[in-house]
Amino acid sequence: MENYGDRARIREWRVQYETAGLELADLALDPMQQWHVWHTEAFDAGIGEPNAMVLSTVDLHGVPDARAVLVRDADRFGFTFFTNYESVKSHQLSARPAAAATFAWLDLHRQVRVRGSVERVSEHESDEYFASRPRPSQVGAWASPQSEVLRDRHELMELVVEYEKRFAGQAVPRPAHWGGWRLVPHEWEFWQGRPSRLHDRFRYRLVDDEWRIDRLAP
Repeated sequence: MENYGDRARIREWRVQYETAGLELADLALDPMQQWHVWHTEAFDAGIGEPNAMVLSTVDLHGVPDARAVLVRDADRFGFTFFTNYESVKSHQLSARPAAAATFAWLDLHRQVRVRGSVERVSEHESDEYFASRPRPSQVGAWASPQSEVLRDRHELMELVVEYEKRFAGQAVPRPAHWGGWRLVPHEWEFWQGRPSRLHDRFRYRLVDDEWRIDRLAP
């Protein structure tokens, strides 16, 4: 039998969620406004990478895929993140323009789930954000053939050196294969941990252009 270490720790590890809970009266009518309230509290609590969301997509065979990305804007239009348009996730989003996302602020015993459609942001938005990135990250956007197989780390660093030389003494332009996506939410769920796994869950759904809020059983 394979030895995977102390499997009992996986089975028996439990954290009792002792929180004040969440009531309908606590929620903003606009789910993005509620998200900003919780994001601010996560940021102020020192949560690592409070902007991180797990983005879930579906490949051409109908198989789900997921990875963490960093949100760089959150407004009434949705959540914006940036990536290589030739990456696996971008190909999946182009073929099937819908996605789900999960924000997990576990130290606060909170989770937010979002589902919706996706769209590319404008070139202006992509240019603006790219210009704000540190120069090494700009060079990296040119150098990395994202999701492709590399011989080794040295191959990647050779590409970095190549593009550092190419753009020496000048601003690094945004590559055409790099830009932003926006997840436009159609459904949200705000989850607050409670004792005995009797958690609070509230779902927002867009009904006739208005957000309807329902409490869900845990």
